[in-house]
Amino acid sequence: MQKRIGAAVLAAAAVAMTFTGSAQAETNPACPSGVTQIGSTAYLKSGGTTIASVKQFKGCGKNWGYVYVWDSWRSSHREYRIYAGVQVRGAEFPSGYNSATNKQEVWSYGTDTLTKCTKGYGSIVAASYSDGATTGERC
Repeated sequence: MQKRIGAAVLAAAAVAMTFTGSAQAETNPACPSGVTQIGSTAYLKSGGTTIASVKQFKGCGKNWGYVYVWDSWRSSHREYRIYAGVQVRGAEFPSGYNSATNKQEVWSYGTDTLTKCTKGYGSIVAASYSDGATTGERC
């Protein structure tokens, strides 16, 4: 009986740890003092499947765009390019545009846009997929 109770307790603890683990904050290598997410997260989807997250951050006196490619999509797509930037209201193209090939994440370059209305911008281009998304606007 004690073995059954012990096994049940261990199983419950394992399940609890799975669902209560703390989220790890994104680390921007160009801003060692840290960044804070601003605006809502946007998602890139293929069909009904989420394939990447797009976020905007502030830190080190700048705004930053960020794209994170989800493992489930990345594992079946070996050739792709991801792009991140900061879209300023009224501007034709994103600022701080940066890209990476076959990587899990990319940060835009920092932009001096904290006093402007901005959105994080991200996109993925692959042989079978091409799309972009913007986060909620922050002013």
